[in-house]
Amino acid sequence: MASLARSAPLPEESTLVANLEVVQRSRSLIQKILLFIPEVYESCIHIETLKLNSSENAKLGRMATKIGILSAPVLKSLSENFTLETGLKHMLQGLQLHRAMLSSVSVSPHLENKDKVMQLLDDIRDLAIQINKMLKAVVLPSPTPVALRLLGKYDVQVAAHLTLEQLQSFGQDMVRLLRTLDPSSDEEMES
Repeated sequence: MASLARSAPLPEESTLVANLEVVQRSRSLIQKILLFIPEVYESCIHIETLKLNSSENAKLGRMATKIGILSAPVLKSLSENFTLETGLKHMLQGLQLHRAMLSSVSVSPHLENKDKVMQLLDDIRDLAIQINKMLKAVVLPSPTPVALRLLGKYDVQVAAHLTLEQLQSFGQDMVRLLRTLDPSSDEEMES
């Protein structure tokens, strides 16, 4: 009788991840994106006072608000309060957010060199597809549209700068989280 009252065992969180190959592909794509960001930055940011990874960037907070740059979802270490599913959903939301912001920048007539931005957008889309596979979602959810207020060339340059800088930081957080899903990453750390 007691066996009838028992509930089905809860699935392991690791069942959310389709397979190790998808995790490794995701890690490879985010590494590719992180390595490509400086190249994209150099191709489209031409204001001398804007530098990737500069301590001066903190002074642009007011400008970020004026333009409408949104913050990325927070990625943390997995725990009872921050599950694998939550982490994967935050990754997907963050990728969609950065893709939407870069898309807003890329359609501006004030952005001179769009080719590398378009390549980056494709890589972000491919990574979002891989994260979606780990979530085993049937359809890639539509991102919330982002409308940046880009009034001129300076706004476009600052928006591109802030978005690439934030994407770089978000990508580094993704690497750390994806590393916890890949047992082979322990071997990389030891060598």
